[in-house]
Amino acid sequence: MYTIAIVGRPNVGKSTLFNRLTGRQHAIVDDQPGVTRDRREGNGRLAALEFGLVDTAGLEEATSGSLEDRMRQQTEKAIAMADLTLMVFDAREGITPIDVFFANQIRRSNRDVLLVGNKCEGRAGQAGIGEAYGLGFGDPIPISAAHGEGLGDLHDALIEIATRQGRLNDLTGEDEDDFILDEGEEELVDDGDGAETWVDKRAERPMRIAVIGRPNMGKSTLVNRLLGEERLLTGPEVGITRDAIEIPLEVDGRPLVLIDTAGMRRRARVEQDLEKQMVGDALRAIRFSHVCVLLIDARQPLNKQDLAIARLVTEEGRAMVIAANMWDDVKGKQEVLSELRYRLDQSLGQVRGIPLVPISGLKGQGVNKMMQAAFDIYQRWNIRVSTSRLNRWLEFMLEAHPPPLVQGRRLRIRYATQVKTRPPSFALFASRPSDLPDHYLRYLAGGLRDDFGIDGVPIRLMLRKGKNPYA
Repeated sequence: MYTIAIVGRPNVGKSTLFNRLTGRQHAIVDDQPGVTRDRREGNGRLAALEFGLVDTAGLEEATSGSLEDRMRQQTEKAIAMADLTLMVFDAREGITPIDVFFANQIRRSNRDVLLVGNKCEGRAGQAGIGEAYGLGFGDPIPISAAHGEGLGDLHDALIEIATRQGRLNDLTGEDEDDFILDEGEEELVDDGDGAETWVDKRAERPMRIAVIGRPNMGKSTLVNRLLGEERLLTGPEVGITRDAIEIPLEVDGRPLVLIDTAGMRRRARVEQDLEKQMVGDALRAIRFSHVCVLLIDARQPLNKQDLAIARLVTEEGRAMVIAANMWDDVKGKQEVLSELRYRLDQSLGQVRGIPLVPISGLKGQGVNKMMQAAFDIYQRWNIRVSTSRLNRWLEFMLEAHPPPLVQGRRLRIRYATQVKTRPPSFALFASRPSDLPDHYLRYLAGGLRDDFGIDGVPIRLMLRKGKNPYA
């Protein structure tokens, strides 16, 4: 079995992550540092990935023979027996001297290491993620073990490393070709203005579409319409669908995996254990999907819960299409559509331009347009912009609107590069990244959407301190 060791200094959330991946409250969790002392082993699972998991004591500098030294020796044994080490750090606190010290210790083991920044709820850990590049372990994965955020990115990173090791079958039992980018699987295309844009050819592989929304929005009816048969139970009763059901199909010759999910209500209204499990299943479907189709009731004003679900999707970095269902029952269609569009742009400005498609899942109206919107947004989610073009754009943006003065000093952004796709993620090298205000980052994100045609998908901007690394 593929084995993963979780290491890091005390109180960074190692045991919380262990419990999250094993699905059980195996390890004691407390705010007091040093709760875990012995190695704890369990079976972890992340979507279709299965692996052995080892929780370890917090790494601390210690004198020879002390309790802390013996705890560290146990951690070193876990690293030696593991196929991969997850080095966890507290992104809210940033990189500490102890993190640097033990990063150097782990590096001497010559084992594969994946850097994980925990406690990244919202933007709390952005500065710490930027600092983590200095440890030399590559791109850190921002997660929140307590809230289950960022697990989709962790999933993709595990696949990439296991593939490089030639161990993917031990994680999945599947062929590597179904998961990971092979050499040459990024294609340079002409986007119409003579500029270079890279498109990830993984976009041609089976797309996972999760159909989500509040209870009784017509999710199962829509899935049945796409399948062409009454595959799923439907009816006026609330909460018929309980499990997230995955169904493979083809649309216009393209292979898909369609996921029907349970309706998601406000947390305050979820009381029964069964419904909590249903909602948890729906959340997992979101985290491991590529595109989410959010169904709303076109006959009603946009609901607060609709917006809460939409924000959850964008925070997870998934692409999204909003389908206004029951459109055949709507009167004053143009006015209703304009109002929905206005409300979405006002409430979800961080992902301006999300596709909004009127449909009737029962009668099949607009369903083809909805699927085409899903294919289009998926392509945008996979786009990679060449570094040369990105920096020509950055130069123009800085000239048009320079960064503000902070304490009488001009902030400088020296360089930009795209670090990953799915969602499009960009690193900005700045003189004082922690001082760069949010409104300026929104200005840059808006420019990226407008100038590179990636509107409607989440964009992640990561700030790093330093000069152009390629100069």
